[in-house]
Amino acid sequence: MNNIAEEKKYRKLITAMSVIIPVAVAALFGINLRKLGFDVEPLTFLPPIYATINGITAVVLVTAVVAIKNGKRKLHEQLNTVAIICSLAFLLMYIAYHMTSDSTTYGGEGFIKYIYYFILISHIILSIAVIPLVLTTIMRAKLGQFDKHRKIAKLTFPIWLYVAVTGVVVYLMISPYYV
Repeated sequence: MNNIAEEKKYRKLITAMSVIIPVAVAALFGINLRKLGFDVEPLTFLPPIYATINGITAVVLVTAVVAIKNGKRKLHEQLNTVAIICSLAFLLMYIAYHMTSDSTTYGGEGFIKYIYYFILISHIILSIAVIPLVLTTIMRAKLGQFDKHRKIAKLTFPIWLYVAVTGVVVYLMISPYYV
């Protein structure tokens, strides 16, 4: 298969995943198994775990950039694979938590409340936007299009890093209000 045909195949997959993942997360976020009558324990232990995974993702992303700047392409690739696995683990735990537990309302007041909601909303929006960016960045590398890979990675990296870091910040800000 030539590069153009492969890229076309990848683009279809990227488009599908960029739609399916946010829609599935939104749909599953709205389903609470306990409220539907299922006898499941709330998975209240998950938020600090998935916040930690977000922190690990941030460290791994920075380390991956340092690796490629030092010419360690294989290490860079391996670290980015770890970052993707961490992001998927976060996503699965996040969904599991929200399907078994009631959502926590932020209890802060005054100016800090606006800061929290700004961080939360920008985190959510960029977590959706980063999906096609990450997938396209991976595609460029897999197809050996390293100039295009580097170009999009310069956009993908700061957004993915922001999403990972703000995931931790959101957790730290809301954690006092968990029941």
